[in-house]
Amino acid sequence: MTETESVISVVIPVFNEEDNLAALIGRLQPVLRSLGRPYEIVMIDDGSRDGSLAILKDLVRENPELRVVELTRNYGQHAAIMAGFSIVRGDIVVTLDADLQNPPEEIPRLVAEMENGGYDVVGTIRRRRRDSAFRLGASRLINIVARRITGVHMTDWGCMLRAYRRPVVERMRECHEHATFIPALATVFAKRLTEIEVAHEERHGGKANYPLRKLINLQFDLVASFSDFPMKMLMYGGILMSVLGVCFGVFLAVARLVYGALWAAQGVFTLFAVLFIFVGLQFFALGVIGEYIGRIYREVRRRPEYVIEHIHGVRDRSGS
Repeated sequence: MTETESVISVVIPVFNEEDNLAALIGRLQPVLRSLGRPYEIVMIDDGSRDGSLAILKDLVRENPELRVVELTRNYGQHAAIMAGFSIVRGDIVVTLDADLQNPPEEIPRLVAEMENGGYDVVGTIRRRRRDSAFRLGASRLINIVARRITGVHMTDWGCMLRAYRRPVVERMRECHEHATFIPALATVFAKRLTEIEVAHEERHGGKANYPLRKLINLQFDLVASFSDFPMKMLMYGGILMSVLGVCFGVFLAVARLVYGALWAAQGVFTLFAVLFIFVGLQFFALGVIGEYIGRIYREVRRRPEYVIEHIHGVRDRSGS
């Protein structure tokens, strides 16, 4: 198969997006047909609690290019995308959110950039973002952390409108990581990466599915899965605290000899304050270490990253 005949796969995680699905397919299908090559759409229902799954089943009957992966519960956006990666057939795999903030009409530009430039990964930069100040701030933080951890200077790590070569997708699937950040994981296996600017729109319908708790978990997944920086900071911090503790002890001993025991008694509250600071730092250190140990525990249990209940579509081997 030549480059111009390569199959395009579009992977879309879905969680409580019943208000957006019909409009999404209505805009996506003409875009993919305009490419003039084989394509497939893989949509993953990530344990939706609204009517998303029922709508997806109806769409499968109307769209032969669509397959729907039904997960048993909500595993999270990145695990859902990995579930989609496990069944894709395309040579170029595009990920897209279901809320229509990233227009499907941008997909041909990603495909053209990848094919013309010979890139392994094509990321995107959201132009004139239509998000709240809170989400913009969280996105800037993720971008800063991701650049420092991966050493790859990409502008917008949070935009899931991205294109990947199939070998990159297959290598990511071989990792079997339970907590990961796909854009950062792809940089481990991609030789050539680039970014292009894309439009950004208001959410078509429904509510955003990324509250503060999920953003914090995503940030910790990024740090703990791709860097040992927190552990190194603990080591250097421990050395510094030890040196300061010795110096402070020497200072107290000298002051007691010079000024007598009365002076030492008067400084008892200062000592307690210092003690509490060090105890707090120790508990923080134990928390970080515990998080790493917990991740090791989850990996050695070898629980599945996700469980597929059923794959709906005319290409399903079961014939359903």
